[in-house]
Amino acid sequence: MTMTETTTEYAPESPVRLEWARHAPEVYKAMIRLDSAARKGLDAKLYELVKIRASQINHCALCLDMHTKDALAAGESVERIIQLSAWEESRHFYTEKELAAIELTEAVTVLTDGFVPDEVYERAAKWFEEPELAQLIAAITVINAWNRFGVTCRMTPGHYTPGQHG
Repeated sequence: MTMTETTTEYAPESPVRLEWARHAPEVYKAMIRLDSAARKGLDAKLYELVKIRASQINHCALCLDMHTKDALAAGESVERIIQLSAWEESRHFYTEKELAAIELTEAVTVLTDGFVPDEVYERAAKWFEEPELAQLIAAITVINAWNRFGVTCRMTPGHYTPGQHG
Protein backbone atom coordinates (compact mmCIF):
# COMPACT_ATOMS: atom_id res chain seq x y z
CA MET A 1 0.00 0.00 0.00
CA THR A 2 1.30 3.46 -0.89
CA MET A 3 1.24 6.46 1.39
CA THR A 4 -1.72 7.94 -0.55
CA GLU A 5 -3.89 4.83 -0.15
CA THR A 6 -6.02 4.47 2.94
CA THR A 7 -8.12 1.65 4.20
CA THR A 8 -11.35 1.89 6.07
CA GLU A 9 -11.83 -0.50 8.92
CA TYR A 10 -15.47 -1.24 9.54
CA ALA A 11 -16.97 -2.77 12.66
CA PRO A 12 -16.97 -6.56 12.65
CA GLU A 13 -20.03 -8.35 11.32
CA SER A 14 -22.23 -9.71 14.10
CA PRO A 15 -22.63 -13.47 14.07
CA VAL A 16 -26.03 -14.98 13.34
CA ARG A 17 -27.66 -16.12 16.58
CA LEU A 18 -29.59 -19.00 15.08
CA GLU A 19 -29.92 -20.36 11.55
CA TRP A 20 -33.63 -20.83 12.05
CA ALA A 21 -34.37 -21.88 8.46
CA ARG A 22 -31.93 -24.82 8.83
CA HIS A 23 -33.47 -25.90 12.14
CA ALA A 24 -37.11 -25.32 11.15
CA PRO A 25 -37.08 -26.04 7.40
CA GLU A 26 -40.81 -26.75 7.15
CA VAL A 27 -41.62 -23.39 8.72
CA TYR A 28 -39.18 -21.68 6.35
CA LYS A 29 -40.73 -23.41 3.32
CA ALA A 30 -44.21 -22.44 4.52
CA MET A 31 -43.06 -18.81 4.92
CA ILE A 32 -41.69 -18.82 1.36
CA ARG A 33 -45.04 -20.16 0.08
CA LEU A 34 -46.95 -17.62 2.18
CA ASP A 35 -44.76 -14.78 0.89
CA SER A 36 -45.29 -15.90 -2.70
CA ALA A 37 -49.06 -16.07 -2.20
CA ALA A 38 -49.16 -12.64 -0.51
CA ARG A 39 -47.42 -10.86 -3.39
CA LYS A 40 -49.90 -12.02 -6.04
CA GLY A 41 -51.79 -9.16 -7.64
CA LEU A 42 -49.69 -6.42 -6.02
CA ASP A 43 -47.53 -3.99 -7.95
CA ALA A 44 -43.86 -5.01 -7.46
CA LYS A 45 -42.71 -1.52 -6.47
CA LEU A 46 -45.58 -1.03 -4.00
CA TYR A 47 -44.90 -4.47 -2.56
CA GLU A 48 -41.25 -3.58 -1.94
CA LEU A 49 -42.12 -0.16 -0.45
CA VAL A 50 -44.42 -1.87 2.05
CA LYS A 51 -41.70 -4.40 2.94
CA ILE A 52 -39.09 -1.67 3.34
CA ARG A 53 -41.33 0.49 5.53
CA ALA A 54 -42.27 -2.35 7.88
CA SER A 55 -38.62 -3.40 8.06
CA GLN A 56 -37.58 0.17 8.93
CA ILE A 57 -40.08 0.24 11.78
CA ASN A 58 -38.99 -3.20 13.01
CA HIS A 59 -35.27 -2.43 12.57
CA CYS A 60 -34.72 -5.57 10.50
CA ALA A 61 -31.37 -4.99 8.79
CA LEU A 62 -31.53 -8.20 6.73
CA CYS A 63 -34.96 -7.35 5.29
CA LEU A 64 -33.91 -3.74 4.61
CA ASP A 65 -30.90 -5.02 2.68
CA MET A 66 -33.01 -7.50 0.73
CA HIS A 67 -36.01 -5.32 -0.08
CA THR A 68 -34.14 -2.14 -0.97
CA LYS A 69 -32.09 -4.20 -3.44
CA ASP A 70 -35.23 -5.88 -4.81
CA ALA A 71 -36.97 -2.48 -5.07
CA LEU A 72 -34.07 -1.05 -7.05
CA ALA A 73 -34.09 -4.13 -9.30
CA ALA A 74 -37.86 -3.59 -9.84
CA GLY A 75 -37.15 -0.04 -11.03
CA GLU A 76 -37.83 1.88 -7.83
CA SER A 77 -35.84 5.11 -7.44
CA VAL A 78 -33.14 5.59 -4.82
CA GLU A 79 -34.79 8.89 -3.88
CA ARG A 80 -38.16 7.31 -3.02
CA ILE A 81 -36.46 4.55 -1.02
CA ILE A 82 -34.43 7.10 0.94
CA GLN A 83 -37.47 9.30 1.63
CA LEU A 84 -39.63 6.38 2.79
CA SER A 85 -38.50 6.65 6.42
CA ALA A 86 -39.78 10.25 6.41
CA TRP A 87 -42.76 9.70 4.12
CA GLU A 88 -45.04 12.01 6.10
CA GLU A 89 -42.75 14.93 5.30
CA SER A 90 -42.09 13.61 1.77
CA ARG A 91 -45.64 12.84 0.66
CA HIS A 92 -45.06 14.42 -2.74
CA PHE A 93 -42.76 11.51 -3.69
CA TYR A 94 -45.65 9.01 -3.55
CA THR A 95 -49.09 8.51 -5.08
CA GLU A 96 -52.17 8.69 -2.87
CA LYS A 97 -52.56 4.92 -3.29
CA GLU A 98 -48.97 4.35 -2.14
CA LEU A 99 -49.47 6.69 0.81
CA ALA A 100 -52.56 4.72 1.85
CA ALA A 101 -50.54 1.50 1.68
CA ILE A 102 -47.63 2.97 3.64
CA GLU A 103 -49.97 4.32 6.31
CA LEU A 104 -51.75 0.96 6.56
CA THR A 105 -48.34 -0.74 6.82
CA GLU A 106 -47.45 1.42 9.80
CA ALA A 107 -50.80 0.80 11.51
CA VAL A 108 -50.61 -2.98 11.05
CA THR A 109 -46.93 -3.09 12.04
CA VAL A 110 -47.25 -1.01 15.21
CA LEU A 111 -50.26 -2.65 16.83
CA THR A 112 -48.98 -1.60 20.25
CA ASP A 113 -50.34 1.86 19.44
CA GLY A 114 -53.82 0.37 19.37
CA PHE A 115 -56.00 -1.14 16.70
CA VAL A 116 -55.75 -0.20 13.03
CA PRO A 117 -57.69 3.09 13.01
CA ASP A 118 -60.89 3.14 10.94
CA GLU A 119 -59.71 6.18 8.98
CA VAL A 120 -56.46 4.43 7.98
CA TYR A 121 -58.33 1.31 6.88
CA GLU A 122 -60.98 3.35 5.04
CA ARG A 123 -58.31 5.35 3.18
CA ALA A 124 -56.70 2.10 2.02
CA ALA A 125 -60.10 0.66 1.09
CA LYS A 126 -60.72 3.74 -1.05
CA TRP A 127 -57.61 3.03 -3.18
CA PHE A 128 -57.58 -0.78 -3.21
CA GLU A 129 -60.34 -3.11 -4.38
CA GLU A 130 -61.13 -5.73 -1.73
CA PRO A 131 -59.07 -8.57 -3.31
CA GLU A 132 -56.03 -6.29 -3.66
CA LEU A 133 -56.54 -4.93 -0.14
CA ALA A 134 -56.62 -8.48 1.20
CA GLN A 135 -53.33 -9.18 -0.61
CA LEU A 136 -51.83 -5.96 0.77
CA ILE A 137 -52.79 -6.89 4.34
CA ALA A 138 -51.30 -10.34 3.75
CA ALA A 139 -48.04 -8.81 2.44
CA ILE A 140 -47.80 -6.51 5.48
CA THR A 141 -48.44 -9.43 7.82
CA VAL A 142 -45.86 -11.65 6.11
CA ILE A 143 -43.06 -9.04 6.18
CA ASN A 144 -43.73 -8.49 9.88
CA ALA A 145 -43.28 -12.23 10.45
CA TRP A 146 -40.05 -12.24 8.41
CA ASN A 147 -38.82 -9.23 10.41
CA ARG A 148 -39.35 -11.08 13.65
CA PHE A 149 -37.27 -14.03 12.44
CA GLY A 150 -34.56 -11.71 11.12
CA VAL A 151 -34.30 -9.51 14.20
CA THR A 152 -34.57 -12.30 16.78
CA CYS A 153 -32.02 -14.53 15.03
CA ARG A 154 -29.82 -11.54 14.14
CA MET A 155 -29.71 -12.41 10.45
CA THR A 156 -26.80 -10.65 8.78
CA PRO A 157 -27.41 -8.03 6.06
CA GLY A 158 -25.14 -7.28 3.16
CA HIS A 159 -24.96 -10.62 1.39
CA TYR A 160 -28.22 -10.58 -0.57
CA THR A 161 -28.35 -10.45 -4.35
CA PRO A 162 -31.57 -9.03 -5.92
CA GLY A 163 -34.03 -11.77 -6.80
CA GLN A 164 -32.08 -14.36 -4.82
CA HIS A 165 -35.21 -15.57 -3.01
CA GLY A 166 -37.74 -14.53 -5.66
